[in-house]
Amino acid sequence: MGKIQMNPVVEIDGDEMARVLWGLIKSELLEPFIDLKTEYYDLAMEKRDEADDLNTVEAAHAIKRLKVGVKCATITANAERVEEFGLKKMWPSPNATIRSILDGTVFRAAIMTDCIKPYVRTWVRPITVARHAYGDIYAAAEYRVPTPGLAELLFTPADGGPPVRQTVYNFECPGILQAMHNKDSSMESFVRACCEFALSAKQDLWFSTKDTISKSYDQTFKQLFQHIIDTEYKSQFEQAGIEYFYTLIDDAVARIIRSEGGVVWALKNYDGDVMSDMVSSGFGSLAMMTSVLVSPDGNFEYEAAHGTITRHYRRHQLGESTSSNPIASIFAWTGGLRKRGELDGNDELCAFAQKLEDATLQTVESGIMTKDLADISEFKAGHADTFEFFSAVRARLGDPG
Repeated sequence: MGKIQMNPVVEIDGDEMARVLWGLIKSELLEPFIDLKTEYYDLAMEKRDEADDLNTVEAAHAIKRLKVGVKCATITANAERVEEFGLKKMWPSPNATIRSILDGTVFRAAIMTDCIKPYVRTWVRPITVARHAYGDIYAAAEYRVPTPGLAELLFTPADGGPPVRQTVYNFECPGILQAMHNKDSSMESFVRACCEFALSAKQDLWFSTKDTISKSYDQTFKQLFQHIIDTEYKSQFEQAGIEYFYTLIDDAVARIIRSEGGVVWALKNYDGDVMSDMVSSGFGSLAMMTSVLVSPDGNFEYEAAHGTITRHYRRHQLGESTSSNPIASIFAWTGGLRKRGELDGNDELCAFAQKLEDATLQTVESGIMTKDLADISEFKAGHADTFEFFSAVRARLGDPG
C-alpha cells in the first residue's frame, strides 16, 4: 500500500531544540506513513531577521488561504537575543503577529495520561485555557521617559471631532509609559469563539478579569461577554446543560485550584499567556499542553504550548544527550493533520492522527518517557533520552502500509 495522501498544510519551522524535535517528528513519525505536503515557512530567528519579519506575515496569510497550519516554537527576541544573533532590531513575537492577522482565540488544554497525576490533586479533567489573541501588552506602545514631564493619552476622532486628552501622569523624574488597546470586533469574536468551544466540549465557560480596577478596558470585556451570552447563547447553554460564570481573576485562580477541572477558562491575552503555563505545570509538564489558534472565519493553527527549549539545545550543540519531551509538538502535528482530514473528508488521515496520538501516550504508559515525565510519573522509573523516546513511538506505529 502507498502512503496516505493529503492536501497541503502550512508548516512553520522554528528555533533551537524545538526545531530539532520538529525535524525528528517529520522524518521518524510522519514521512514513512504520509505523503506529507506542506507549504513551508522558516521562521528561525536568522531567517526572520533576513526577511525583516515579512515571512511571518506571509505565513499567517498562508494559513488564511489553506485553512490549516502547524507551527514549531520560535524565539521571541529580547535585548540578549538581539546581541546573540546580531539582529537588525528587536522583532516582535511571531505568535503575536500571526494571532493578530488571524484575529483568533488560543485554546490550550492538558494532554493527560493515567501514569502522570496532576500536581493539583483535585484536577481530574482537563482545563482548557481560552486566550484572547489580540492586543494587550503584545501590541502595546511603550516609551522610556527620560526627564520630568507631562504624559497624556490623546485620541483624535476620525470624523473630525475635537481631540480627547487625558492625563496619564505628571512625571517628576524618569519613568516608563505603556499604552494598550483592543477592539470591540476582536473582543466579540473572542466571546463567540469561547461560547462555541464550550458548547462543543459541553463544559462550563468561565471568564475572569479585573474590572474593579480597570473600569473601562477590563469592564468592556466583561460587558461584551454578558451581552453576547444573554442575547445569542443563553438558550443554547441551557439546552446543553452548561453555565457561564464570571468572577474576578484573583478569585478565579483560587477557584480553579480547588476545582476538579473540566471547564473552559476564558482570559485576556496576557492573563491567558501566564495562566496557561500555570495550568499546564499543575497538570505535570508544559510539554504536555496542546495549543490551537482558531479564527472566526474557520482557520486553525496548531502548535506546542512550550518554548524553544534553549537549555537542552545548548547541550545538543555540544553533542550531549538530552531528554526533551516532543509530545506537545507531536500533538501539534496530529491536530493539524486531523483538521486537514476533517475539512477534506480524508478519513485515512484522521485515523493516522489518532493512531500516532495513541502510540505516543501508550509509549509513556508503558514506562518509556522523557525525564520531565519520569520525575513525576507513578512508575518512579528511569527516563529515555530524546532519540530513545522517538524510537519507541516509531516501533508502536509498526511498518508503513
